[in-house]
Amino acid sequence: MTTESVPILIVGGSLVGLSAAVFLAWRGVPAVVVERHPGSSPHPRAIGYTTRTLELFRAAGIEVPESPHGSRPPRRARVESLAGAWFEEYAWTPGSAPPGIESSPVRATAIPQDRLEPILRRRALELGADIRPSTELAGFTQDDDGVSAVLRHRDNGQEYGVRARYMVAADGAASGIRTALGIGRTGEGLLSTQRSILFRAPLDEYLEHGVVQFEIEQPDFRAFLTTYSDGRWVLMLGDDVGRDEDEQRDLVRKAIGRTDVPIEPITTGRWELAALIADRFSSGRVFLTGDAAHQLPPNRGGFGANTGIDDAHNLAWKLAAVLSGQAAPALLDTYDAERRPIATLRHEQLFARADYKAHLKTPKPDVPVLDDVALELGQLYRSAAILGAGPDLPPARRPDEWAGQPGTRAPHLPVLAGGGEGEQSILDLFQRDWVLLSEDDRWAIAAGDTGRRLGVPITFVGIGTDAKPVKPDAFPAAYGITATGATLVRPDGYIAWRTTDAPADRAHALTAALGHLTGAGQSSGEG
Repeated sequence: MTTESVPILIVGGSLVGLSAAVFLAWRGVPAVVVERHPGSSPHPRAIGYTTRTLELFRAAGIEVPESPHGSRPPRRARVESLAGAWFEEYAWTPGSAPPGIESSPVRATAIPQDRLEPILRRRALELGADIRPSTELAGFTQDDDGVSAVLRHRDNGQEYGVRARYMVAADGAASGIRTALGIGRTGEGLLSTQRSILFRAPLDEYLEHGVVQFEIEQPDFRAFLTTYSDGRWVLMLGDDVGRDEDEQRDLVRKAIGRTDVPIEPITTGRWELAALIADRFSSGRVFLTGDAAHQLPPNRGGFGANTGIDDAHNLAWKLAAVLSGQAAPALLDTYDAERRPIATLRHEQLFARADYKAHLKTPKPDVPVLDDVALELGQLYRSAAILGAGPDLPPARRPDEWAGQPGTRAPHLPVLAGGGEGEQSILDLFQRDWVLLSEDDRWAIAAGDTGRRLGVPITFVGIGTDAKPVKPDAFPAAYGITATGATLVRPDGYIAWRTTDAPADRAHALTAALGHLTGAGQSSGEG
């Protein structure tokens, strides 16, 4: 059996696995992705992608079509049927940023998963990823130096070996890798087993008011109906009963409230509505991402797929840094330290909300419901890759309630950069290398000295020179530093360290901070 050597092996080529491949390849790490199916599932599944996800895609050159709803949030209603009585409309998500505050240069979007995955696949291939469909993981072992995997072609049964420095498990909620590692899960567990009917029907007239999700309530029938805005609809049922096509059409007609609409069944689905978080997100050189790490049921905040994509992004820059020798392997320990609390917080928030509160098996004290924008753009990381995220800080706040504290996403500010030609977001200056921000250009010398000493590239951005905020005095207010202070932003756009005022020795302070954050200069080689 032949064996090839690769930096990263990703098992699972759906949304999270493909996103991980893009984020790694964009950083110069060509990953091998194996997917047991020949292509995307015929059932679209996920559809909503948050502002943060769009920020990550935008930075990596992934162009996602604009939502058919534009910048307006989708709407949801409780109805007897599409053609019957409409009882009430629900707020889409709890809370939002105050009017007039722009937290991002992009907006959330809606695109069916089976339309998004080909976009991710193309971008991953353009960047040099190796995607192998109809290929499954037959087994693996790991040691101190890497992971040895056996892969199998599903079409002919041929097996071959791969030796990877690290392996990323994106193999779904029933993750065989997680099971093989002996990692348990905790949480509310199985809530129900759902059935879904995907169909095509000319029902656009019911979308004219902007409502795209419908809770069907009839004396003898309850269901959930939503559209993918491309002529396809899905009816979700909570009774776990198999039905033939005639029975499927009857239920769809009942949800529509009409019998004169042509209905074309496409496929059906069966899936578990469950809430479970892995007890660990890594074991040795293997890392869990997406549903393999956290199974979060669908909700209006889009916690499921988006949380997994954020996992992949958090892990990708750390793997790239370690493989390039710009960070010690200990940096990878911060993946679990940062991402598992986020999954746990979102699990907690799911059951604090009306959609799932009734599913709680045992009564729990009321948990304050956080704004979705806080969970999406205002989550806090605490780990060895952050200096100064104190225990007094909450796990999440709205972006406008933060002021550049370490552990938070660097705030969006409109700036004029690149010679002042056109307005852009300060976020566009992040996500490649470490970035040092200051209004004091003397920090440029410190950044150069630190970069050379540690072997870690640092880009200095002078605020007012390299990047000029459109609104005067916006930078110190958003980032919480004085004219002589500085903020260090990680390659994932999170603030790792800041000093509100200039220390006595800028280069010494910056070198000490970055050396602590990365372990650079303390490791003799790559992980």
